[in-house]
Amino acid sequence: MRLPVRPRARTRALVAAACSVALGAGLLAGAGTATADARTAPASPQAQAGSRVVGYFTEWGTYDRKYYVKNIDTSGSADKLTHINYAFGNVTGGKCAMGDAYPATDRAYTADESVDGVADTWDQPLRGNFNQILKLKKKHPGLKVLWSFGGWTWSNGFGEAAKDPAAFAQSCYDLVNDPRWAGVFDGIDIDWEYPNACGNTCDASGRDAFRDVLAALRAKFGSSLVTAAITADASDGGKIEAADYAGAAQYVDWYNPMTYDYFGAWDAAGPTAPHSPLNAYEGIPKQGFDSASTIAKLKGLGIPAGKLLLGIGFYGRGWTGVTQDAPGGTATGPATGTVEPGIDDYKVLKTKCPATGTVGGTAYAKCGNDWWSYDTPATIGTKMAYKDAQGLGGTFVWELSGDTPDGELIHAVN
Repeated sequence: MRLPVRPRARTRALVAAACSVALGAGLLAGAGTATADARTAPASPQAQAGSRVVGYFTEWGTYDRKYYVKNIDTSGSADKLTHINYAFGNVTGGKCAMGDAYPATDRAYTADESVDGVADTWDQPLRGNFNQILKLKKKHPGLKVLWSFGGWTWSNGFGEAAKDPAAFAQSCYDLVNDPRWAGVFDGIDIDWEYPNACGNTCDASGRDAFRDVLAALRAKFGSSLVTAAITADASDGGKIEAADYAGAAQYVDWYNPMTYDYFGAWDAAGPTAPHSPLNAYEGIPKQGFDSASTIAKLKGLGIPAGKLLLGIGFYGRGWTGVTQDAPGGTATGPATGTVEPGIDDYKVLKTKCPATGTVGGTAYAKCGNDWWSYDTPATIGTKMAYKDAQGLGGTFVWELSGDTPDGELIHAVN
C-alpha cells in the first residue's frame, strides 16, 4: 500500500523465506488446448451464473495514482458494478480501525474531482472518499459498498482479533456504521491473508479461527452483507486446507477467492509464467496453480458455486532479462513498473507491451527483454464463459484503477 506499502496490493512476494505459497491445481494440458476433465465441464445444465460484479477501490489510490471515486463513474464502471469493496480498514488491537483518515474523511475535493461537480467546503461535516461514495450512490442507487478490512499488510492483526471474535465483530459494526458516515457502507468484507497460515506474517490462531470470526460478524451484522476474500491455494496441504472455509461459508454472502498472483517476479530468475491462468498448460512451473483448480477445490468442500466469485486482476506481472517469447523462459529480475518493479496496470501494458500470445486462458506479452502476463478483454471473455458454465456467483476485480479511463476491462467482465 502507499501507507507506506500497499496493504493487499498484490505486490506481495507470495513466498516469504519462512513460507512458500502454492496456489491452485491444474486442469488443462497444452497452451490453451482443452482436455476432457470433469472439473472444467459445466456444473450442471441447470447451473445459473450469478450477476455480481465487485470492484475494489483502494484508499491509497487517491495519492500518486490520482484515481478518485469520480473515476468509477466517468469510466462507466459504476454502471457495470453491483458492489464496491473499499480497501482497506486496519485490524489492530483486536479491533477494526480506520485505515488512513485523510483520504477517507478529510480530503477536500475540488469541483473537477467531485462526483457531482460540487466542491467540498471547509466546514462540511464529512469530506474525503466517504462523502464522494455517498454522492456516487445517490447517482447510482442500486450500488452497494462494503468496507474491506485487512489486506496483505494489515492481516497480522487478525490473530489477536480471533481471540475474542464477539468483541472484534462489535468494533467492526460500530466503525462501519459510525453515524459520521451513515449510509456509506452496506456491509463488511474481510481480507485475512491468511488464517492459520503464512502471508506477510504467519498466523497460528488455529483451523477454527476463521469460521469463528465470520460467525461472530454474521451474528452482529445480521442481514447486512458479510463477505471475505480468501486464498486461492488449492494445493495438497495448502492454505485452503489450513482453515475451515467450508464451515465459515454459511456465514458469508459470498467468497472472493484471489485467483491471480499464482506466479510473479518474486521468483526473480523465472521461469516466466502467467500470474492469472484459468487452466493449467503444458510446462506450467507448478501443477495446481490455476483458477479452475481453486474453484474445483472449494466446490469440492461443499461450498455452493453461487457463493464463489471469480477473481480478475486488472494488472500484469513481468520479468526482465528474458530472451524466450513463450512461457517458461529464464529472467534476471522484475520488469520495470510504473509504480513498483514487476507489476503494472493493464491501462499501461496494453500499449507499453501489447499481448503476443495466450496460454492457460490468459495473455502474455514479450517486448524487448521484458515478459509480461495479464488479462485482456478477450481472455476475460473466456473467463466469463467459465464462470457462467460453473454457475459461479459472479466476478470480482482487483482493482479498479488498473483499467483504462473508459473501462475497457470492466465492460469485458459484463
